[in-house]
Amino acid sequence: MERTFIMVKPNGVARGLVGEVVGRFERRGLALRAMKLMRVSRELAESHYAEHREKPFFTSLVDFITSGPVVAMVWEGPQAIKVARATMGSTDPVDAAPGTVRGDLALEMEQNVVHGSDGTQSAAREIGLFFGAEELV
Repeated sequence: MERTFIMVKPNGVARGLVGEVVGRFERRGLALRAMKLMRVSRELAESHYAEHREKPFFTSLVDFITSGPVVAMVWEGPQAIKVARATMGSTDPVDAAPGTVRGDLALEMEQNVVHGSDGTQSAAREIGLFFGAEELV
């Protein structure tokens, strides 16, 4: 079994899409192992997006993710990362296929409703950042 980190971004929470997003991952067969509604601190946001620190869009990423509550989640299942990424669709919603979260629910790349880990190392790092030593189900 593999675990991955998924986050409904502030615009997804504000639009009332948390249930829709959760339902899509449940229907794919992934198991929800942890979930919390939270505000992301600037410090956490900067750690989360550390690999983008030198890029011109870093500040806008941090500003956006700290602009409202998010829902942080850990999902588990066979090839959970690959399954979750396929369910979310392309990072740029314009390129995301219909039927994916981003293809159906988003229009802009930065405000693309969800974030998901892109590999096993990022999943472990992101789960650690958002859930620390909390016991996961």
